[in-house]
Amino acid sequence: MSLPSHSPESYAAQLAPKVAQFKRDFAPFNVPEPQVFESAPQHYRMRAEFRIWHHGERLDYAMWEADNPKQPVLLEDFPTASAAICAAMPVLRDAVIASPELKRKLFQVNFLSTLSGELLITLIYHRKLDEAWEAAARELASAMKVLLIGRSHKQKIVLERDWVLESFELAGRTLRYQQIEGSFSQPNGGMNRQMLGWACRQAQPLGGDLLELYCGNGNFTVALAPHFGRVLATEVSKSSVRAAAYNLAANGVENVAFARLSSDEMSDALARVRPFRRLADVDLDSYRFSTLFVDPPRSGLDATTLAMAAGFERILYISCNPQTLRDNVEALHTTHKIEAAAVFDQFPYTHHLECGLLLSRRA
Repeated sequence: MSLPSHSPESYAAQLAPKVAQFKRDFAPFNVPEPQVFESAPQHYRMRAEFRIWHHGERLDYAMWEADNPKQPVLLEDFPTASAAICAAMPVLRDAVIASPELKRKLFQVNFLSTLSGELLITLIYHRKLDEAWEAAARELASAMKVLLIGRSHKQKIVLERDWVLESFELAGRTLRYQQIEGSFSQPNGGMNRQMLGWACRQAQPLGGDLLELYCGNGNFTVALAPHFGRVLATEVSKSSVRAAAYNLAANGVENVAFARLSSDEMSDALARVRPFRRLADVDLDSYRFSTLFVDPPRSGLDATTLAMAAGFERILYISCNPQTLRDNVEALHTTHKIEAAAVFDQFPYTHHLECGLLLSRRA
């Protein structure tokens, strides 16, 4: 939980070198001029985690300087967090200070917010939580009109539900997403909308069927599904698969099938190397895959998945790591060329840059 820098007046200046580096890295592959999607310069983070620093009768939110991880920085506010989180921080702190049951051995607070206005707060303790804590927590949740969870070692108390429901407009549709506490969700809500919009614009003219790897909670699946005949989406996390099924139903999406498979396993399934009972209800031969969509972890695509990707007409690739993306593009360069590119400033004031590419098979 290192303290990020924050300087809205220098936002454009911090983004420019990241974009320039992307262009240099991908110049050998004749990358088109990328679309550049800027983040809001503040109040862009939908998630935030803070240590709680006790000193005397007072407590404060704390983070650490990246170059001095042993020295806490006490925070009055956190402008990179969403407006909902910023508004809740002082209210929560004062309420906890005033309540011995909520204050005792509290050591961390996590916030999860949405563009649609929901807020879930997780209070994490170095002690067992009891009925007295739950009574105080329910009073606090009611007063703040938030969702609240208490955690300690091998203990989780959910007062109402352990997820928030995100909702926003995208190209004339209202998209709804269940985002589960402790599971991955896009940290920059505004940038996520822009990534979904760009991906949908690339997908709109493609047609055919879509294979999606690493689908998570169906963030891209829900948005992309209407642009394809059918979609087969894969994910290994059970909680993410459950959330994705919820999200498909919440959005009325009916042309998607799920398979709880890794990318390696999906490669074996397509190559008919071995059968999978988890695909017993999926007729792979009936699909006419035109496009592969991937949003992999920072390590990018492994050699097996790259070999599978080379067989697709088009690859729509979202990456959180330009270096592994470059390595993957280099591996695919003999079979595919870059048709479109975009960069998304998911994490302002850091060196991180999210990227998007559409690749098509060479004639």
